[in-house]
Amino acid sequence: MEYNVEELSPVKRKITVEVPAEEVNAALSATVALYRMQVEVKGFRKGKVPSSVVESKYRKQVYGEATTDLINYQINEIMSGLSLQPMSRIDVDAKELVRDEDFKYSIAFEVAPTLDLPEYKGLVAEEIDVVVSDAEVAEVEDRILANNAEVKVIEDVRPPKDGEVASVSFGAYQDGKIVEGIQAENFDLVLGENQALPEFEEMLKTLTSGEAGETDITFPADFINTNMAGQTVTMKAKLHAVKERIVPEMTDAVAKKAGFKDVETMRTGIRESYASQRKQMNKSMAQSELLKSLIESIKDFPLPPAMVEDRIDRLIQDLEYKLDRQGKGFQSLGKTPEQLRGDFRAEAEQTVKTEIFLLAVAAQEGLEISPEEIEATLSQLAMQTRQPLHELKKYYEDNNLVVPLKDRLLCDKASELIYGAAEIKLVAPPADGKQAAKEAPAKKEDAEEASSDKGEAPRFADKAEAVEWAVANLGIKESTAKSYSLAKLQERADKHVAG
Repeated sequence: MEYNVEELSPVKRKITVEVPAEEVNAALSATVALYRMQVEVKGFRKGKVPSSVVESKYRKQVYGEATTDLINYQINEIMSGLSLQPMSRIDVDAKELVRDEDFKYSIAFEVAPTLDLPEYKGLVAEEIDVVVSDAEVAEVEDRILANNAEVKVIEDVRPPKDGEVASVSFGAYQDGKIVEGIQAENFDLVLGENQALPEFEEMLKTLTSGEAGETDITFPADFINTNMAGQTVTMKAKLHAVKERIVPEMTDAVAKKAGFKDVETMRTGIRESYASQRKQMNKSMAQSELLKSLIESIKDFPLPPAMVEDRIDRLIQDLEYKLDRQGKGFQSLGKTPEQLRGDFRAEAEQTVKTEIFLLAVAAQEGLEISPEEIEATLSQLAMQTRQPLHELKKYYEDNNLVVPLKDRLLCDKASELIYGAAEIKLVAPPADGKQAAKEAPAKKEDAEEASSDKGEAPRFADKAEAVEWAVANLGIKESTAKSYSLAKLQERADKHVAG
């Protein structure tokens, strides 16, 4: 085999391969030999069928498989010899093998451009310092106390007020029929905490114990039950009792109920939980800024078009999934597919630039990903998605996802190397509080998890709480989190903590 490499552009290569007739015949003979062991031909014992008979009877399959096997083997050999990593699908231009004749074919693919890497070690990175205020700790304490409050029936006959508990039976009706899934008996609802729609709570505030009432309500577009979003129903309810919550004082006994040894251990756990989340987020932000400045310092470089289009495809798929969860389609956005792709192009190009840069750093530093690291990552993914490991591995192998996974891990290693070699300058949090606004306040459940290694996800009382948690812990945008239902956010939280 002989081959010639052509540089069609800084990011595209074409390799022309010439295979002598002897290698062609050897490839055909090897495939025929395999068929001889497998096929059954009348008049011959299995494995004893003459090669000429096999080649004649199964010519189409034999020549097709021999051609494919030879090309695949040679591609791997060529890539290994040239140390090339295709960044796109390999396009093959080839006919079929012909016995006793030389064989010529070509392959074309995209590669990462050659970069003149800037100095990426010993840089200065500004990371926001971790500060946890006493007020934040006190807020979590208040939540723990609220969860340990005793509930007592109020004897006075009067409507309930915010902060009190209304024990109700209710149901939603359309055309005189109950709406499945929007009904409950003897349900304790805390008023004034956005656990129910405002119109429903206002109606309950007009009732006294034993009274029934009803009101028409139009569900919002982001209602948990997507089938009922935007629809109007009649909510009927009966108030059974009004209860008050008696909040206890913070004691070691209350702290123990929350999973802590005592009050002091609880406060330490709350503070450490806050600090851990905030430290990771601040580091991630600083890392991103450092990478962004490094990439901007490089003279503009060409990007493999297939990589960019692939990233746009992924962003479109993510958008489609989010819309589908809301019961919507692309048409609801009022944009053509071409316009959507245009909207995502800048983000996709930035992602590709970052990946190419980090892979170049990984190559420069001789970083590698071991089979054990691939296995560990897949094991973690299997836990998060609750799939059998062997099924997930097969999916990655069948869909050629192992190499992209390896590249992602290499990028992570390179990013950590760059940040680890930087001089980290801690800066004070913004005075305007914007940094804190990006984080979810530590909830009771967060504190419990930090103290006792329970590994349990928080149970969200309402969607607003779930959105806050998702933004802080899943690294997704607030608008994205709001597009999910409460049930979906709870599912995401369960998977995140399980992993």
